[in-house]
Amino acid sequence: MAEALLKETYTFVSDLLKNQLHQDFIYHNFIHTQRVLKSTQEIMEHTELSEEDQLVLQLSALLHDVGYTKGCEKHEEKSVIITREFLKSKDVDEKIIAKVSDCIMATVFDAEPENQLEKIIRDADASHFAKPYFEEASEYLRIELELLNKKKYSPSKWREENIRVLRDVHRYYTAYALEYWQPKKEAILKDLVKKNKKRKEKKELAKLKSKYKAQYKSANPDRSIQTFYRVALRNHIKLSDIADTKANILLSVNAIIISLVLSNLISKLDNPSNAYLIWPTIVFITFSIISMVLSIIATRPNVTRGQFTKEDVEQKKVNLTFFGNFHRMKLEEYQWAIDEMLKDKDYVYSSLTKDLYFLGKVLDRKYRILRTTYSIFMAGMIISVIAFAISFNSQAQTNREATSALQQGYYIELIHQPKDASPA
Repeated sequence: MAEALLKETYTFVSDLLKNQLHQDFIYHNFIHTQRVLKSTQEIMEHTELSEEDQLVLQLSALLHDVGYTKGCEKHEEKSVIITREFLKSKDVDEKIIAKVSDCIMATVFDAEPENQLEKIIRDADASHFAKPYFEEASEYLRIELELLNKKKYSPSKWREENIRVLRDVHRYYTAYALEYWQPKKEAILKDLVKKNKKRKEKKELAKLKSKYKAQYKSANPDRSIQTFYRVALRNHIKLSDIADTKANILLSVNAIIISLVLSNLISKLDNPSNAYLIWPTIVFITFSIISMVLSIIATRPNVTRGQFTKEDVEQKKVNLTFFGNFHRMKLEEYQWAIDEMLKDKDYVYSSLTKDLYFLGKVLDRKYRILRTTYSIFMAGMIISVIAFAISFNSQAQTNREATSALQQGYYIELIHQPKDASPA
């Protein structure tokens, strides 16, 4: 009879939890019930119990969490209600029902078991603290609490909570659990403490690294010095590129202007009637040529001797960062010079400072010539337009005067002709 009842109970609990238990219960499900039943049977095998007590324990293990199908709050009491209804429907003795109910209520977390049966079911319900699947079961419980909006733990906080429960709250009651499960539980607790310590040490180390890194940045002037040279050199090179671009624009524009003048205006100057265009064209071409010449001067590279001596390096006179000072040297000599320079931090900074200074001098020359070039180009455009306007105006006035003189000569001729003569 007991075996049949257990089978029916097993089927009942399996169907109930699989069909009516909410999907958020990923820990308190049928797998947990099976594990508690297995742990209960493990303790029973090493404990002298009557057949009735064995039946009570197995029924309690199967039915202790069925109340979760009605919600989390007071699920033990709900489990007792469902258990009593089910066992009564199977004509189970009231004495057994009462024992099963007491065992289920003994699984309340802060309850203190009063007899051997309650101690066994209590130890079986917490057997996962000493099982290889502890980490998996613990993680499922953490996620379940979060899904049910009970409490949210980060993995590190959950580890600390597990340490607290295993060390300060939970304890085993039966002789079997104390002998076989307690050492395993302590090993798991030790591993949790070790992991938590490592995490804290790693966190503290990260804080220290961050702290000393910040202090190093503020206390070490080399970093700010390097940043200064890097930014300054980049800006100088960028300004040099801008100057070269501006000079190329002027060269291109003036080349186009001269090409148009040569192809359109010069061919017309052979005609005496276009003599008035000669001087404006000369002015126009002159200013364009001057602009082109100055643009070429602004971008024309300077040729240096490209050599240095060992004395120059030893006396820190040569700037090894500029190619013009070493392009004629042999590789071995240049490598030696660089090695000597890198031995002395002040020499490195001195070389970078010289590089900045002479780049600045080159930029000053380029931009002064470019400013002059743009001014000449602008003045040439204005003067050329004015010259063309004056020439066109003078030519127009000359044409009007010539036309007027011809007309006056024609009328005088008419006046002095004989009256009987007819105009031709």
